[in-house]
Amino acid sequence: MADAVLPRNSTGRVLFASLIGTTIEFFDFYIYATAAVLVFPALFFPGDDPLTSTLSSFATFAIAFFARPVGAVAFGHFGDRVGRKATLVAALLTMGLSTVAIGLLPTYAQAGVVAPMLLALCRFGQGLGLGGEWGGAVLLATENAPPGKKAWFGMFPQLGAPIGFILSTSAFILLTASLSEEAFLSWGWRAPFLASAVLVFVGLWVRMKITETPEFKTAVERHERVRAPVVSLFQRHKAALVLGTLGATTTFVLFYLMTVFALGWATTGMGLARADVLPVQLIGVLFFAALIPVTALAADKFGQVRVLIASTIGIGLFGALFAPLLHGGLSGLLIFFALGFALMGCTYGPLGAAMARPFPTAVRYTGASMAFNLAGILGASLAPYVALKLAQAWGPAAVGGYLSAAALLTALALWGMGRVLPEDRT
Repeated sequence: MADAVLPRNSTGRVLFASLIGTTIEFFDFYIYATAAVLVFPALFFPGDDPLTSTLSSFATFAIAFFARPVGAVAFGHFGDRVGRKATLVAALLTMGLSTVAIGLLPTYAQAGVVAPMLLALCRFGQGLGLGGEWGGAVLLATENAPPGKKAWFGMFPQLGAPIGFILSTSAFILLTASLSEEAFLSWGWRAPFLASAVLVFVGLWVRMKITETPEFKTAVERHERVRAPVVSLFQRHKAALVLGTLGATTTFVLFYLMTVFALGWATTGMGLARADVLPVQLIGVLFFAALIPVTALAADKFGQVRVLIASTIGIGLFGALFAPLLHGGLSGLLIFFALGFALMGCTYGPLGAAMARPFPTAVRYTGASMAFNLAGILGASLAPYVALKLAQAWGPAAVGGYLSAAALLTALALWGMGRVLPEDRT
């Protein structure tokens, strides 16, 4: 009956549904990243050494990245077997409920060791949901795209990352400006987590209005679905999975160095106030958002892999600027954020379409999700922790070297992807 009323998805409905979902998911994900630096060390991991407390908080931050491949397999299975729509709704619910639950948790002072255990469990739920969300949102966009517009359509769910970050950072800026430190740590930090419930409701309402993608419907009609997508993926598409994973790794390294590590280093190693750093970081994210559509258009014209390789080379060179910029006070930090986030936009714009490109429809949800989320483990799960240890031992220059090394690995993988895999296989 629904298909009789809505025989196909309109372009506006598809793009908004893919954008709103990833915006909500990344908002949820980023408020945890910010709280992991500003709140959780004091409230969930109290101790005499602030650095040790921060490292413990970063450990729970990493849990979500190990949960994401589990979500990719679980949601990917149903996305490739049952359909994109129902799976996207389930992923959004998983992420949303986990986030709201964090806002209701007792602190260490109230519940002892149970508090960080519950925090870790909720963080696992966040990772599980995002592991299934990203791939489905990208496929919702790209599988409805007209010829020659894959990267442009695939750019819309990617925009959810900077928009979600802007919303989450703005929330903490507002709370910092309007509340005392005591009120912020007492109850104010909970507000963004609880407010996520409203965003999730909006996202669910939008996604219930969409229908299945044309490419998935065609796969069903042709009886192309496989019984176990993850088994078929590892049996027949290992090269695409490995190259896709390594090809996205530096994207994650860069982003979490620009967010979690940079925020922690600026407020501790550089001695800057949180109220000064957050707005500067927010300015940088505007560069992130601005470059995503630019490079998506370039990818449709020149090729996704070529644009990604050029962006990755730029990221590698940026690693050499860590030491001078992160010793340059607030002005140096502003340049650092502007350059780093601009490069993030360059690599993130074509990435969604590039991750979906190598996989056939029958395993595309699982394959794209697995490649993206395995890259998250390699590139992001331990990045803040490793970077903080490197900076503590040898300064920001060592962190820049870490980024440049990751960029070299990714550039080689992208070069291999361009040679081994066709430029456009839909």
